[in-house]
Amino acid sequence: MIIVGLVFAALAALLHVYIFWLESIAWTSDRARRTFGTTPQEAQATRSLAFNQGFYNLFLAIAAALGIVFFAAGATAIGATLVFVGTGSMVAAALVLLLSDRSKTRAALTQMAFAVIAVVALAVGIAL
Repeated sequence: MIIVGLVFAALAALLHVYIFWLESIAWTSDRARRTFGTTPQEAQATRSLAFNQGFYNLFLAIAAALGIVFFAAGATAIGATLVFVGTGSMVAAALVLLLSDRSKTRAALTQMAFAVIAVVALAVGIAL
């Protein structure tokens, strides 16, 4: 189960790097606007907010990725802590999105799926 948890943590990290790219680099592009349902005017007006928000996603991905590296290197306590911080924060952020705007349910569940599997699998694996 630990390996499953780490694999899903890696998938969650990759997804959040992609979200970082969409929000911080490609926010005004057609792809990002389709993904987030914004008009060109809305995207331009919210560009600086999205830029900042994208970095939050990147930092969560970095925490999870570093946790995987530490875990693989044998520093299991540090690794597990970082994976839980990164993926747990991803789950919490997705819950905030879900509870604050039901029209974003699909986005919240997509953002949450890999991370929640990682948290549960890693917790079960460590407990066994």
